[in-house]
Amino acid sequence: MARQQRLELIEDIQRRRNSTVICYVTGDRENLNTRIAPDVIPIFYRHLEKMPARQRIDLFLYTRGGDILTPWRLIQLIREYTPELCVLVPFRSYSAGTLFCLGADEIVMGKMGELGPIDPSVVNAYNPEDPRNPLARMPVNIEDVYSYFTLACETAGIDSGSITDIFVLLAEKIHPLALGNVHRNYLLIRSLAKKLLGLRGCSLCAENVQVIVDKLTEKLYAHNYTISRREALEDIGLPVFYPDAGLERTMWLLYEDFAGELQLSEPFDPRDISSGHRREFEAPAGLVESLYARDCFVYSGVVEGNLFNGETQVNVDVLKQGWQIMD
Repeated sequence: MARQQRLELIEDIQRRRNSTVICYVTGDRENLNTRIAPDVIPIFYRHLEKMPARQRIDLFLYTRGGDILTPWRLIQLIREYTPELCVLVPFRSYSAGTLFCLGADEIVMGKMGELGPIDPSVVNAYNPEDPRNPLARMPVNIEDVYSYFTLACETAGIDSGSITDIFVLLAEKIHPLALGNVHRNYLLIRSLAKKLLGLRGCSLCAENVQVIVDKLTEKLYAHNYTISRREALEDIGLPVFYPDAGLERTMWLLYEDFAGELQLSEPFDPRDISSGHRREFEAPAGLVESLYARDCFVYSGVVEGNLFNGETQVNVDVLKQGWQIMD
């Protein structure tokens, strides 16, 4: 779809919602993906500065997640420009994407809309080595660590006097500083969730806030658990709004257009190249778009085919990646 046709979809949402729409899509294309990250904050600032004053801003969001601190800073920034912030979820809004939703006054979810738990995995220099790649570190899921102690104490019936032995056994497998980092992030994610819920125009009582945080961090039991709009509204207690048929259709058409431009359903594989040849490539992997500007996260690099022992070996080098102003 041409840019002009996509702008018509955005304008249609704005008319229906009496809002200004800004779209943020992080691509989940196989072998070429992007995640929520702090480098998007100045991109949003550029868009927000171009927008006219409006009572409501709608953030159209598609993401598998990413950096958990970025939603806090970005929502604070957006709220400098509007008293009412809503998030539109046509499909996936996982992990850090769900954190965005916690800070919204309203979450507009279509039938395909999905949220996810906010129990991130953490990686630092002290994490265990990945046996498949010694240069990489294995992520440690925060809730897995705490479930280990729950399993030992509540299920296996180990008394408190033996908990030291349980901790020592874990520390032999995972560096103590990595465990310290897990605990810091355990506290951080709960603190962020409570702060984001506190940004909503309609304040919640402390008990309701705690219930929401507990359910999204430790009561879903699987990081890849998907939360439908009905569960988000009725079980978790989030401010979910069901769009009418016209708005839902427009939201889905807009998502499909972004998915088509980023080729989300097609694996990225530039290796179809003959021996002795060299080819440059550029591939879009994320978008921030509004009526007033358009920015694209682009990977660029080189693919080379070399003959070795009678077979063509392909080397893919990503030479540059980052946001580019497109409009």
